[in-house]
Amino acid sequence: MDEMEDREGVFATERYGSQESWKYLLKEGRMKRQKDVEHSRLAGNSISGVFKSVFLPQGYPESVSEDYLQYQFWDTLQAFSSSLSGTLATQASLRGVGVGNQEATVAAATITWIIRDGTGMLGRILFAWLKGSRLDSEAKKWRLFADVLNDSAMFMEIAAPHFPPFFTLIVCIAGIFKSIVGVAGGATRAALTVHQARRNNMADISAKDGSQETLVNLAGLLVSLALIPFVTDNPLLTFILFFLFTVLHLFANYKAVRSVVMETLNEARLSIVLHQYLLHGQLLSPVEANKKEPVFLSFQRTVTIKLGVRLGDIVEEPGELQLALKNNSKPYLIGIKNGSVCVCLGSDASVHDEIMAACQALCLSTVLHNGISLDGALKQLSNTRDPWELVSQSHKMIDQLFQTFVKELDQAKWQTDRTLLNWNEWRVEWRKKRS
Repeated sequence: MDEMEDREGVFATERYGSQESWKYLLKEGRMKRQKDVEHSRLAGNSISGVFKSVFLPQGYPESVSEDYLQYQFWDTLQAFSSSLSGTLATQASLRGVGVGNQEATVAAATITWIIRDGTGMLGRILFAWLKGSRLDSEAKKWRLFADVLNDSAMFMEIAAPHFPPFFTLIVCIAGIFKSIVGVAGGATRAALTVHQARRNNMADISAKDGSQETLVNLAGLLVSLALIPFVTDNPLLTFILFFLFTVLHLFANYKAVRSVVMETLNEARLSIVLHQYLLHGQLLSPVEANKKEPVFLSFQRTVTIKLGVRLGDIVEEPGELQLALKNNSKPYLIGIKNGSVCVCLGSDASVHDEIMAACQALCLSTVLHNGISLDGALKQLSNTRDPWELVSQSHKMIDQLFQTFVKELDQAKWQTDRTLLNWNEWRVEWRKKRS
């Protein structure tokens, strides 16, 4: 009875995310605000609350992806170790340009610095031109590559003073490496921010990430101040500490990219999910597929897939257009040319059409690469030798399985309204085959 009377006194409730819950009661004609202990999380002390508001996005944890905290932990650790390595590299670079050497001139040091910065700027422009379009679709690989390259650049800077005749050349190469790191690291961090944002709060997440990194750099600065007296004029200790910091840095980076669970389909994740589905009839969840996704750039030769090519890359004569349209009523064309699977996309193709085309191209690539050592739905395709007949048979296969496949993708919480499949910009309209 008393509980019923208390409930009647509550006329409104409010909550702050999932952290706090409050209720408004009416007692003796006056309004009273009271914390609902039953539905509130343990908020901790005021210091903890201030720390969260300063360094975590508003609405955390609901406003970010589930992998946010784990990724940020490893990212913070790698930033700390990178800060310490950077201090060692900076000290070596300053010694190399003549700081502390009475024979060195300001002009010589300035020229060396200008040449280093200039070559780095050119490297930044060149890398962005050549690889910029792939940084979204392969964010994990390029994120890890950037950090490996950054460690390589810092090692070169530490080693450069020991090779005076080649000092300028070495620091210029290191500058190019660091410029590539700046492009790849910044761009892939932006791609990961898009993934982490669950309420269109990319700016808030990016700003708080900057605050976290600044705090880590401040901690690294304090530790560096303690290390500098020990490493000055002690090259052996410098290299030992650099090696230890680099191992920690690379390990933390590997764990960071491994912790990311992206629900958008790129070529690697789609390939993993599709092959598992074709071979075993099982559709992997985003968590399962991301665990299998390679995070190192591969230089192994495979059958290349080119998405969004010109019509001339597939069809060299009118008769080949009819071959490309055999068993095909889809808004894309597929052909096998010069050992590559090429896909020409129609101007009216939807995102589902793009996924279907990529799936078909992956099937053809697997058949061409693995030959007869296949099972499941791909085994029948492997018996076909003529390239155009192989394409025709693959159209039949994809027509039979794709609708069920994409339905299961939706059920497994994969995003099918957008992809990271790295399509080129060519779109083609062609005359349909005459009946």
